Amino acid sequence: MNRTLLITGGAGFIGSHLILRLFERYPDYRFVNIDKLTYASDESYLDPIRSSGRYTFAKVDLVNKADVTAVFEEHKPDGIIHLAAETHVDNSISGPEVFIYSNVVGTMNLLELARRTWAAGSANRFHHVSTDEVYGSAAPGSSFREDTPYSPNSPYSASKAASDHLVRAYHTTYGLNVVVTNCSNNFGPHQHDEKLIPTIVRNALQGKDIPIYGKGENVRDWLFVKDHCAALDLVFHKGTAGETYNVGGENEWQNLALAKKILGLLDEIHPGSASYLNQIRFVQDRPGHDLRYSVNCAKIQRELGWEGSAAHFDQALRETLSWYVRKYGGSR
Repeated sequence: MNRTLLITGGAGFIGSHLILRLFERYPDYRFVNIDKLTYASDESYLDPIRSSGRYTFAKVDLVNKADVTAVFEEHKPDGIIHLAAETHVDNSISGPEVFIYSNVVGTMNLLELARRTWAAGSANRFHHVSTDEVYGSAAPGSSFREDTPYSPNSPYSASKAASDHLVRAYHTTYGLNVVVTNCSNNFGPHQHDEKLIPTIVRNALQGKDIPIYGKGENVRDWLFVKDHCAALDLVFHKGTAGETYNVGGENEWQNLALAKKILGLLDEIHPGSASYLNQIRFVQDRPGHDLRYSVNCAKIQRELGWEGSAAHFDQALRETLSWYVRKYGGSR
């Protein structure tokens, strides 16, 4: 089926992986990638398809309604996968305003264009990609379900919670064909330097301290980016309109334990004169730091047949670390 997909944030970590996956799997699709190219973006990841007649890039800030409208009018997308967002929690604590504009106002601008352009109840779909951080911190022995009440604890997660509610409201109020996914922590090649795993690898190879918040007891559910993109593909094409699907790796690690695992693997992959484990340093904890995230994926597994990252975590982690070793090099 010929269709034109608008991907927002397609020059980012998850977005670039998603476009490359969909480009290969759906040869009849055209892709329009809009991204404002912030510090965390890198369109070079999409060089393999840049010269294709099926791929178009436009540097657009979603807050600028006129620019977004121009893209809509030129390309007439019949589907949207919305990934563009400010995502770094530390940055949201030091400067929350940009998170409200990008994550809330930008989402509303897209929703309004879709509502005004598409007929209510049409097959044209708006897929909103969100985070498990909207649920807050998971109690011991519990996991986030799609019906878990929202309890965001950072400006970042609050902005994503607001955008999630807007998307669902446009379905209930206007009949817009929407689906929402809430994912756990992603990892894989091409992730920006500021994130945990790239920071661990970079600092290790550069001989710097490896910072671990608090006592390193915070737990995150790690999801390989390629598995996440497989889930986004499934939900966009087969998910039920108006529904939410949690996407997690079913792969929980305390931050300190994960750091030790990564550094142990680096000792094998890129050994030096001493173990990288010696570079771990504990630093003051982040304000409002959620202790634990745990995602229940039963719904997407049961309804769409998706599988998480736990079964091949070691292989995916080795692939990721090997990519970062090539990127950062290392003098050891």
